Amino acid sequence: MTDLVIRGAEVDGVPGVDVAITGDRITAVGAHLPASRAEVIDAEGGALIPGLHDHHLHLHAMAADAASVRCGPPAVHDPAALADALGRAPGDDNGWVRGVGYLDTVAGDLDAHALDRLHAARPVRIQHRSGAMWVLNNAAVTATHLDGASHPGIERGPDGRPTGRVWRADTWLRDRLPPSRPPRLDTIGATLSRMGITGVTDATPDLDPQSRSAIETSITDGSLPQRVHLLGTPPDAESVSPAASLTVGPYKIVLADSGLPDLDDLARRIHRVHNRGRAVAVHCVTREALLILLTVLDEVGTLPGDRIEHGALIPAETIDDLRRRGLTVVTQPGFLADRGHDYLRDVDKRDQSDLYRCRSLIDASVAVALSSDAPYGPLDPWAVITAAATRRAPTGEIVGSTERITAAQALARYLTPPDNPGGTPRHIHVGATADMVLLSAPLADILTAPAADAVQTTLIGGHLANPD
Repeated sequence: MTDLVIRGAEVDGVPGVDVAITGDRITAVGAHLPASRAEVIDAEGGALIPGLHDHHLHLHAMAADAASVRCGPPAVHDPAALADALGRAPGDDNGWVRGVGYLDTVAGDLDAHALDRLHAARPVRIQHRSGAMWVLNNAAVTATHLDGASHPGIERGPDGRPTGRVWRADTWLRDRLPPSRPPRLDTIGATLSRMGITGVTDATPDLDPQSRSAIETSITDGSLPQRVHLLGTPPDAESVSPAASLTVGPYKIVLADSGLPDLDDLARRIHRVHNRGRAVAVHCVTREALLILLTVLDEVGTLPGDRIEHGALIPAETIDDLRRRGLTVVTQPGFLADRGHDYLRDVDKRDQSDLYRCRSLIDASVAVALSSDAPYGPLDPWAVITAAATRRAPTGEIVGSTERITAAQALARYLTPPDNPGGTPRHIHVGATADMVLLSAPLADILTAPAADAVQTTLIGGHLANPD
């Protein structure tokens, strides 16, 4: 028996379409479908589209970010404001203060001593806006025993003592903090649903078993209704059916701009993953990282599904190499709307046209998917779609006008499946999983000014994910 009928929706540009759902599947699409005892939702002419999938974000970092002190613009702009924000922060159950979003324009190049001048009374750790570095004050350095630790991400001064800066060591550092459980994801799940996001790819590298278990529990108990695709599971982790709520994707490898890898070591890592039949998802933010990856792939080859995360700076001369190797680029033009003015100020003018490419990649038949990189980039997919279409910085300046794509093209790159980002967008059809978003107006109208408030109803597996 039909459970739900959405009546009078626009589907694929056709108005007046009814869609019937039984269980978690679409069972009929047409005009004047019988409703019988089914619940009926009147679409009132609004577009019904597949649910959006964010192809790169970090779930637990988003939850932790929501409970953290804002340490950069627009919340704080100078040392006095930062010191005040840290002083007013309640701290966690263990008395630690966690800050996020720090930018050097606020209080310079922070280290433990500089952070002590802002707040020394309690252990403090602040994450740089890039997500690549944590800065600890001296109380936190002592509490985590950095002096006697040997992780390569620990920065040390000429005297051999830790400076308080720790690079690319999130999991390692977390293990040295007072014990705590991964943050709850119910608020994150509700936020995603309100934006029309029915699935996400968690790109956290080297996801520890406790974090994976917490994500699984959140899915099972319904606090996180979205489907989740994981990149950070061990290389030998087996994928499961795409119909499941939790699946395993390519293996995440980070080419850190703070310390690029040895080519032979990277080749061995990719070779080991490929030998297990699993693709790789390689974090490439800089020109150098991308060139190193392409050089290594010349040696080890590629597998279907290999992808580049971010592609923040892609030189024009590499685009054909990306196409030839069948690589997918999962990128975040939302950064242009968030900090494009910083790029225009800090990135060499010769490189600015290479930033967060979209149009040139698509024109060259390179698969492109869009995502947020939340919490490090803006989460709202409709804002990211707008950024891809306008490439407008906060100052109003345009960053790479020739890389603009249409809002419809940008939306399509949120509609591709998690196991084929940049592939064929999903559509409303009989037999499809009922992960859908009902908008407040026809799609062409929505795309003239994309905004999350156009999302009226989100369904995941045939169930209302935002009943309020």
